[in-house]
Amino acid sequence: MFKITEDELNKILPQDGPTISEVKKYLEKYNKEYIVIKCGGSVLVNQKLFNNFIKNISILNQLGFNPIVIHGGGKKISEKLNENGIQSDFVNGLRVTDEKSIKIVEEVLNSFNKDITDALEKNACSSQGISNRKKNIITVTQEHEKLGFVGIPQEINHYIIEKVIEEKKVPVIAPLGLDNKNRVYNINADTVASAIAKKLNARRLIIMSDVEGVLDANKNLILEINTQKVRELIEKKIISGGMIPKIQNCLDVANNGVKGVVIIDGRKNHSILYELLSDEGSGTLIRKE
Repeated sequence: MFKITEDELNKILPQDGPTISEVKKYLEKYNKEYIVIKCGGSVLVNQKLFNNFIKNISILNQLGFNPIVIHGGGKKISEKLNENGIQSDFVNGLRVTDEKSIKIVEEVLNSFNKDITDALEKNACSSQGISNRKKNIITVTQEHEKLGFVGIPQEINHYIIEKVIEEKKVPVIAPLGLDNKNRVYNINADTVASAIAKKLNARRLIIMSDVEGVLDANKNLILEINTQKVRELIEKKIISGGMIPKIQNCLDVANNGVKGVVIIDGRKNHSILYELLSDEGSGTLIRKE
């Protein structure tokens, strides 16, 4: 069992994060458990939020936890496509990706992957980038012909992830996969995170977003919801539009071996630490029951 002293905790934990007494309560709960963290949105393009995210992952690693990072890249991809005169079209929230686009998508996501691993290394946190070019773990089929090079995960090679973790490194996974002809496909990062969380029977799937979590009719944060509550919120149109597939995806994960899925606000300072290591949590926890 991983042991850590109070003096070591004092050195590791940030002053403006959860208290040491709270952290001590949760250390054992998540020890040796897989924690899958999907990061996207502002966190990847705002330097202050990015630095905070990197610091939080590094802290989890120092505490003996097993964080697994899956990153998106939507905003940067859109910028790069615009620079190249390529218009972005979306069908049900998924980017239509033709042959020209997939080259740019691949370039941006692999560049992001390196940025994250480099930043973790600078924070004294060993990491390993995983993408279609390096240790590909995702075999895909095409989602739909009209979407082009957009894939659905069919197989996840979890042994590579487990090997990286055994080496005390943080796996950093790009949402790219290969089909049986070795062609590259873009995959929705939430879908990748969900597939990996289910495959590993992760303790937690954390989805970092640009929203507080799930809000009620009065725009107040709902701390916890289950299948029944989600149905009610959809019927009342409190959960609507693009949030419906996101929440249904979270429920699917919670119903398939993952103890809890949580949507947290990546703009909030130390939101990952507060979610895992404090009594109050952070964002909306989605459970099976």
